[in-house]
Amino acid sequence: MQRVCFQLQVKPDRIDEYKRRHADVWPDMLAALHETGWHNYSLFLRPDGLLIGYVETPSLEAAQAGMAATEVNTRWQAEMADLFEDLDGRAPDEGFLVLEEIFHLEDQLAAHQATADTDVQK
Repeated sequence: MQRVCFQLQVKPDRIDEYKRRHADVWPDMLAALHETGWHNYSLFLRPDGLLIGYVETPSLEAAQAGMAATEVNTRWQAEMADLFEDLDGRAPDEGFLVLEEIFHLEDQLAAHQATADTDVQK
């Protein structure tokens, strides 16, 4: 499973509206996200509008393509686009900046456990 963290910038004067729209996302949008591989999906918003998203998915590319093929996503992205800065004409789900993962606790614990297991076998 791929872990993806991304960022966007919500316009400061549109933060309340952004929160309101996400308080009750359309049921067909929720279903489409789930069906196209968006799992454990969360959004975090700083008071200045910095938005951080996190999703686990077998493939970000496939998850994005799956959503792009849905009518509900087309409607959702059109309604949300004017809430963001610096999209350069892209939809929010295409204009986010993916952040590089540099640490994951479980991965490092597993690597250390594998090393310890190998040392015991010697």
